[in-house]
Amino acid sequence: MDADKELRELVAERVAAVATKDAKTLAARQHPDVVTFNVLPPLHAKGNEAVEAATRSWFDGYASDIGYEVQDLQVTANGDVGFCSFLYHVSGTLKNGAEVDMWVRATLGCVRENGRWLITHDHESVPFDPATGLALMNATP
Repeated sequence: MDADKELRELVAERVAAVATKDAKTLAARQHPDVVTFNVLPPLHAKGNEAVEAATRSWFDGYASDIGYEVQDLQVTANGDVGFCSFLYHVSGTLKNGAEVDMWVRATLGCVRENGRWLITHDHESVPFDPATGLALMNATP
């Protein structure tokens, strides 16, 4: 299998894990020293255990299933280093009744160790309005 196909499968595995709220599968693809910059607090997290705990908290906040759709996936790989960038649409109903319907920008930095791709850097963001300093939660592709 080539690196491009393997990294695309890593992203597809991620989509399936979110759909089933499977934090363990997501954690299994993270390097033990992964660094994350997610759209939800904290500002950043380091290490597989911290990320798995934050993921479980995110999943636990939903009363419904979580919709997670990836678009515009771009993959670049050279040897055992690869990057995936994409947009994802997340949707669902939180336990407090609020509806989630937003697009997020994401980049995954990955390394292949012992034939398996692991995420070493996970960065997510939403655009913001420089005039107000507020996140643009309704931005769409």
